[in-house]
Amino acid sequence: MKLNRCKSAIRNITLTLVIVGLGACKHALDYAPKGSLSADLVKDANGAELLVTAAYASLGNGNEYSSCSDWIWGSVRADDAYKGGASTGDQPEIDRLEQFAFILPDQSFLQNVWVWNFEAIGRANLALSVINNLNTSQYPLKLQRQAEMRFLRAHFYFWMVENFKNVPWIDETLTPEQRKKVSNTALTQDQLWDKIAADFQFGVDNLPLTQTQIGRANKIAAAAYLAKTRLYQAYMQDKNHNVIGINATHLNEVLAQTAFVIGTGKYSLAPDFAQNFLYEYENGPESIFAIQYSIADGTPIGREDWSHNLNNNMAPAYGCCSFHRPSDNLVNAFKTDNNGLPLFDNFNTSLVSSQSDFVTNSFDPRLDHTIGIPGHPFKYDNTFIYQTSYARAPEVYGVYSAMKEVMPPNSPSLKRDGSRLATAKNWDIIRYDDVLLWRAEALIELNRQAEALPLINQIRERAANSTGRLKLKDGTFATNYNVQQYVDGVNCNWTQAFARKALQWERRVEFATESPRFFDLVRWGIAAETLNSYFAAESKRHQFLKAAHFQKNKNEYLPIPQQQITLSEGLYKQNPGY
Repeated sequence: MKLNRCKSAIRNITLTLVIVGLGACKHALDYAPKGSLSADLVKDANGAELLVTAAYASLGNGNEYSSCSDWIWGSVRADDAYKGGASTGDQPEIDRLEQFAFILPDQSFLQNVWVWNFEAIGRANLALSVINNLNTSQYPLKLQRQAEMRFLRAHFYFWMVENFKNVPWIDETLTPEQRKKVSNTALTQDQLWDKIAADFQFGVDNLPLTQTQIGRANKIAAAAYLAKTRLYQAYMQDKNHNVIGINATHLNEVLAQTAFVIGTGKYSLAPDFAQNFLYEYENGPESIFAIQYSIADGTPIGREDWSHNLNNNMAPAYGCCSFHRPSDNLVNAFKTDNNGLPLFDNFNTSLVSSQSDFVTNSFDPRLDHTIGIPGHPFKYDNTFIYQTSYARAPEVYGVYSAMKEVMPPNSPSLKRDGSRLATAKNWDIIRYDDVLLWRAEALIELNRQAEALPLINQIRERAANSTGRLKLKDGTFATNYNVQQYVDGVNCNWTQAFARKALQWERRVEFATESPRFFDLVRWGIAAETLNSYFAAESKRHQFLKAAHFQKNKNEYLPIPQQQITLSEGLYKQNPGY
């Protein structure tokens, strides 16, 4: 249990060091925090260790607007979920992000998340600036800690490039005055991916295979993240965000890095999909890198996950606030045909509107691991049956509830603050299932789809075997499950085109509501057609989406915050279309 691991794991503790505000944001550079420590006190090995711990703390320093809350940036902005809450006016900035047509560069969420990430980057850079000046006799862990800090810096930069595309690259070698002169267009997106890849490669070269302290980045996590970086980079974009080709060299690097991860034998698929979403199984065989949350860890208030606290439903055991509501489109995406395969192009033709529809149709079992459905057991507890009344504003956002980030109400991971509940359950950044599907995607795009088939089938086989926790009290199921593996020449023709469609579908149902969906659509170059088709159908079911529209060559990325353009005195340039 994590409750007893707080001394051995890297915990996200709060430190009142000068590191907050030493990032790339001009206003942060000009800010002198009260009660800050003198830089002279952190120049030795002990100070370096404090700075390293503080940099790790950035991973979990999240709330609704931070990049920890990827349900906003990658799930609600996609076809997986609606914003939810009491109305469209409840957290209206998220409503704007969901509908795209109303996104403005001066929204506070955009400014806040920009600052939040660059402050985290600043923590890693400050730690590096101290570590770099120590020799190995003073600091035997020098090389390893440099690799950890570059891993963390790359993690936060990955998020920024994924969301904003055009960002300034700031590292520890720049003085404060030099930072102010770095434009957000000084490097192309391709060059930024190279910078990020170099940081992860440094981790591959210098981190140990395993770490004695839970939560520290290791060599395998760095290799996995390097594979993800090269996969994103492989889809080449022009300045207007159109995908203009796929780089085979980068795809082959994806294969090399994923082969290394798989070949170590250190990670594997959990036997039951449910284990990825339960507190008692965190840091399990599938978790390659995760934000380490904690409770009762010796710190004054603990280090719980507050970035998902809005997403508990309105059941009495929770009480608030019913955000992040799975879409009708997502429910339909779990439908399967008589062969246990996805319905693909015909999945969304009819609405699942009653309990009988979950029996007369067949579904992938991952449906009931992902979505709270009226009449179905909630979060693997057959005495806790989800009710329609647990959904807030069902006339606006429907009746479904998010579930992956929600813990059972009796979980020891939960901590209440008034009406809000936070959890100490880790949030995975990279899992082994992701690695398998990145590898499958690269193989398919290299026209080696036959080699991708067993990888995708591993994921589907695990899904088929993950029904044990989904039973009702009488031993039956509320849903008719049927998910089968692909068999070339029997239930499908495994061509490159079909394999690509199967891979894209598998990523959706495997990671539904976990946030990759929007970024997958952008990477594949199909965001506009997918989301506008989604809005056309969903707006007939949910009127609040009637004005929603994704503008191609614009909405693939967020606007650069207007405050940052102003503070840079026009050095930063706005993204196309805004």
